[in-house]
Amino acid sequence: MNQFRVKKRPTGATVTLARLGHPDVVTATGGALTVVTAASEPGFNPLDLLYSSLAACLALSARIAASRMGILDRFERVTVHVSGEKAEEEPSRIVRFDIRIGIEGDFDGPTRAAIAHAAEDICTVSNTLKGDAQFVLSLAG
Repeated sequence: MNQFRVKKRPTGATVTLARLGHPDVVTATGGALTVVTAASEPGFNPLDLLYSSLAACLALSARIAASRMGILDRFERVTVHVSGEKAEEEPSRIVRFDIRIGIEGDFDGPTRAAIAHAAEDICTVSNTLKGDAQFVLSLAG
């Protein structure tokens, strides 16, 4: 039986925003990016980051699923596209995530579906979004 192992690494992000300009994001591991705010600006806006987190997590989880199923040797590539629908009323939120997973490799349809569904079960981001995570807000200084 496979034993589930959780590898710990620093997580978290800090955003700094001045009176003018764009938000700057720095992760606990040193990653950095500037968030865009205009609709026509190229780059990541907050919703792009949300969709990207879900897509990346599902892609990684699909590879993990194939490995757990013992078929990673036939796994060539996964492509995950995530978009969604924003609520028309307050509070501002996403009311539906649209997820399209393409799995390339020597697999039949049922195996592709099994990988995709296992990925959804494995993915920390999808599990969090479907769950009821607690928000603990505090003020600095």
